[in-house]
Amino acid sequence: MKRKYSAEERRSLLLNQLKDNGKILIADLVNQFNVSEVSIRKDLAVLEERKLLLRVKGGAVNMHQSVDYDDMTISQKQNLHAREKQLLGKFAASLIADGETVILDSGTTTMEIAKNLDGLENLTVITNALDIAITLNRYDRFNVITLGGKMRSVSYSTVGMLAESALKNFYCDKLFLGVDSVSIKDGISTPNLEEASINQAMINSAKEVIAIFDSSKFGRRSFVHIAALEKIDTIITDSGISPDFKDYVEASGIKLYVVEV
Repeated sequence: MKRKYSAEERRSLLLNQLKDNGKILIADLVNQFNVSEVSIRKDLAVLEERKLLLRVKGGAVNMHQSVDYDDMTISQKQNLHAREKQLLGKFAASLIADGETVILDSGTTTMEIAKNLDGLENLTVITNALDIAITLNRYDRFNVITLGGKMRSVSYSTVGMLAESALKNFYCDKLFLGVDSVSIKDGISTPNLEEASINQAMINSAKEVIAIFDSSKFGRRSFVHIAALEKIDTIITDSGISPDFKDYVEASGIKLYVVEV
């Protein structure tokens, strides 16, 4: 008969495994500790809240792994907080109306917006993300405009002078801005200088700036500043948002949508 561990004992043991292996899987932990999947998911959520690991699809990875979390590849990022991103993207798509012109920033969360536009008939979408542009191609009724420039292989995005110059020709209804890091003090930031520059150009081209990010991005600061929170009109995030951040956003007059996960 397998020994019964307390929640804290179980969490300590799975952290040791994570330290040794770099990744742990929910299915393996369920069998090892003879507990429900719900219990293991709660363990991972608690440890992530303590900044001891990062949840990914099917398990968790070491918070201090050698890969720089701030500038992971698309394939790595798409497994992080996948459920939250799917729900955020679906909700964000519901805010787009027929006839609008929108900018979709590169990223795995903004990709989920592109996947949920079936209900619209007439839309113009500008994007610097080549993978998003390909996804949008299935909506043959949309007008899709891709920005030129230098491609960043890590994000499939185009950046640089050509992309920024093209944005000066457009005035758009909405910008959906993917966010790597956000904090009350430092606003939104990104690890890459060129990404920050094109994001700033996108902000200047949009009537409404909508920042969309899962709650794991809060309380972090990356290398390059993009904008203060006061530059953001609307924020879409999930129910893991901290009360302090929620209070600050609402007091600042920023429209806030919290999607239940």
